[in-house]
Amino acid sequence: MWPSYLKGFKSYLQFERSMSENTIEAYLHDVAMLRDHVDDVYKGLAAHQVALEHLQSFVATINDMGLAEATQGRILSGVKSFYRYMLLERVVTIDPTDLLDAPKLRRSLPHVLSIADIETLFETIDHSSPEGQRNRAMLETMYSCGLRVSELINLRISNLYLDLGFIKVLGKGDKERLVPIGDTAITQITLYKDHVRSHLSKIKPGQEDILFLNRRGAGLTRVMVFYIIRDLAVKAGIKGAIHPHTLRHSFATHLVEGGADLRAVQEMLGHISITTTEIYTHLDRTYLRSTLEKFHPRYR
Repeated sequence: MWPSYLKGFKSYLQFERSMSENTIEAYLHDVAMLRDHVDDVYKGLAAHQVALEHLQSFVATINDMGLAEATQGRILSGVKSFYRYMLLERVVTIDPTDLLDAPKLRRSLPHVLSIADIETLFETIDHSSPEGQRNRAMLETMYSCGLRVSELINLRISNLYLDLGFIKVLGKGDKERLVPIGDTAITQITLYKDHVRSHLSKIKPGQEDILFLNRRGAGLTRVMVFYIIRDLAVKAGIKGAIHPHTLRHSFATHLVEGGADLRAVQEMLGHISITTTEIYTHLDRTYLRSTLEKFHPRYR
């Protein structure tokens, strides 16, 4: 019965949850891991017969595999979604994952660049080359709008509303959102479009509407953007692991520290839950101490 349940689960994720193909494949893989464990340890146990004790055995197994806590949590998230689907379809009357404890995740603060570091990073770009002009436009767009790297490489010319100061972004789960874009990013995009992109000799079929292209007229990959930012950070002398998401973290942190409303930041980032956005409310410890020294009577 596992195959039919998995087939139905896939349709549920596609049509009712509108999840991306990558997320769907990950969820199906998670449930397949549970199925393999059940087949191995509890011979012939069907999906609707799985109980809390079987799930606890599965959790112990993936923990023994040495998987990271975040990975274990993601696997259990896929399994929980599967049994929520089974409950909705009335295949089961009780969700066996209700009392299942996920691993406690340590919530680490994201690495953030200072405004001075952002300026240094951008100044390091060689604007004399076509790739340099493109890279400046890309980085300005990422930092101005807080884009994920997947949103950047899939950004379309037809979704630019630069005269209105907005761009339309296709985010996780193929959800669209309108994001405001700053004047500096608009200027850099315009320069790139008019003086670099328009002079590409040939654009690959199907890429005509993609904004950022390589010299061969094809869309950029996530890995390519990662290398561009990493190499610039090394040249700029910026310490730490710098990657595309660092610009997104910096965008959000600088907004929150500047006094932006958390709900507005949530909307711009495309977060489903405000809890995800709340991580950006962390403040510099030096600032906290100076505030304490300034206002607390025992520090005066």
